[in-house]
Amino acid sequence: MTIPKKHFRNKLNHLDPKTWLKFQKSWFIHNPPPRRKDVLQHPAKYPETLAQEFIEFFTKKNQTVLDPMVGTGSTLIACLRSGRNGIGIELNPRYAEIARQMVADEAKLLDQRTAKKIHIEVLQGDAAKCIADIHGPIDYVLTSPPYWNMLKARGAETQKKRRATPGFDVHYSDDPRDLGNVNDYDEFVERLAQIYEGLRPALKDKAYLTIIVKNVKKGGKIYPLAWDLARRLGQTYTLKDERLWCQDNMRLAPYGLGNAWVSNTFHHYCLQFRKE
Repeated sequence: MTIPKKHFRNKLNHLDPKTWLKFQKSWFIHNPPPRRKDVLQHPAKYPETLAQEFIEFFTKKNQTVLDPMVGTGSTLIACLRSGRNGIGIELNPRYAEIARQMVADEAKLLDQRTAKKIHIEVLQGDAAKCIADIHGPIDYVLTSPPYWNMLKARGAETQKKRRATPGFDVHYSDDPRDLGNVNDYDEFVERLAQIYEGLRPALKDKAYLTIIVKNVKKGGKIYPLAWDLARRLGQTYTLKDERLWCQDNMRLAPYGLGNAWVSNTFHHYCLQFRKE
């Protein structure tokens, strides 16, 4: 007797079952492509290619994605490429302008009819306040916050290289509202969580939030930022899972060689929350 196949009804996205299952793997390797020269000014940008994979899993076409810390616009570029509407909030006016230009350049690559159907908006200002101007409904949040004040750590190899390159920023801004300028770790985690909690009224029920973050090392100690943020935000949203983003094209450095354990950390946590 042949058992008929059950029809696959997909309420979340447009993916086929095989692609869906592949995305559910708890870790993945993604090596970012080279960055455009104008966005190299930003010291910590995640790739549009990675953002697009998440957007295409957690939304359908014509739905709306929010990034409350949009930087130079990676999330919005991914929205254009996947046919989703996008709203980005950025505190730094220079990065906000770069994001707008990036969006305009990307829109030119689409046919006019398609481009007109997609709404992309960059709001310049404090995410904690700008969210009041967004009346929803937001279908999905994808974002990556500052990794505390680690961009100001002078010992970081990447920061040394950026300091030697004219025009490259080594931290986000000097604005006191910038969370990258908060020196107290517990205060940073609390203020960050409050920003994400403030998004809740604009989100649809059962909307997902993906926060890409990394545990940080400072003064020979690990600060478990991903875990602390997950626990704190669990008071407002349901933590559903995590995915580990791994990079395997980075050069190993001999930290502590012959003396002490110091890892080469090439992974980030993609925390998945849901409004329930």
